[in-house]
Amino acid sequence: MQLDFLAIGDIVTEPFIRLKDAAVHCNINSDTCEICMRWGDKIPYDYDVPMYAVGNASNAAVAAARLGLSSSLRAYIGDDLPGKMCLEKLTTEKVDTSLMVTEQGKKTNHHYVLWYETERTILVKHEAFTYTAPVVTTPPTWVYLSSLADNSLPYHLELAAWLKKYPAVKLAFQPGTFQMKLGTEALTDIYAQTELFVCNKSEAERILGVAPQDDKKKLLSGLQDLGPKIVIITDDRKGAYVKDADGNFYYVPMYPDTREPLERTGAGDAFASSITAALALGKPLTEALLWGPINAMSVVQTVGAQEGLLTREQLEKYLTEAHTEYALQPLD
Repeated sequence: MQLDFLAIGDIVTEPFIRLKDAAVHCNINSDTCEICMRWGDKIPYDYDVPMYAVGNASNAAVAAARLGLSSSLRAYIGDDLPGKMCLEKLTTEKVDTSLMVTEQGKKTNHHYVLWYETERTILVKHEAFTYTAPVVTTPPTWVYLSSLADNSLPYHLELAAWLKKYPAVKLAFQPGTFQMKLGTEALTDIYAQTELFVCNKSEAERILGVAPQDDKKKLLSGLQDLGPKIVIITDDRKGAYVKDADGNFYYVPMYPDTREPLERTGAGDAFASSITAALALGKPLTEALLWGPINAMSVVQTVGAQEGLLTREQLEKYLTEAHTEYALQPLD
């Protein structure tokens, strides 16, 4: 069977710790804010929520499965209980696990999420797995590549060669922290083979090595010059900006919702993976772009990146019932 959607990236477990005794301090001269707690003290927290089989790629695989695609995940786990729990969670979500790898003697990636008000700070630690490209009989329609550890450059080079063997496969690339640190030159072949590229505004500036700016068209064009055919830059509550393969620029508004978010983990993953899933389902880009904000809106009303992910029927109902103001707009 040909897979519609193969996500590649790290999988993690990450308990959410709901803080109640903290403060946020922001630098008036920049966008940087810091979460602060008392030094050398015992600090009570409200509650915690365990999360298994999360992480950018895993979240994307679950989103695609919920939207009705045949979805699989290529990720590495340790031979431990958290790894088994991750496999069980993926199976429950109807994500194929035949390409998962259990590496003996390793621990499954374990992060901690400090959740305060509607935002979260994640303490991350990626294990050094021995990455190798998956062996498939029939290549998938789409590959969705996202966050991997800092020892993964050889893996990226192997994946780039693997993708060249299957030129019909479309690649969606949502880079993680370490992939951005690797730099565009090291990942030249990945960028060159990317069909759909998604990042946020500050990440776009970091990738291009430019100062913070408001020229969205310049940022979009700079990223497209690296190779991706379609480029999307999200800008938090301001919406998203797009440059398509024909050079057209668009603005995508947030889906209108009067509710305050519960917490924002996974909004970017839901946005990017839903657009990719819509394209995999044969939707035109102009419609696919409206799928992303809907799933992102739903995700931020729940704890974690997956509980709020919608089925195709639920998402299309939101789309049908949307106010006329929820529409793609040309980017001036």
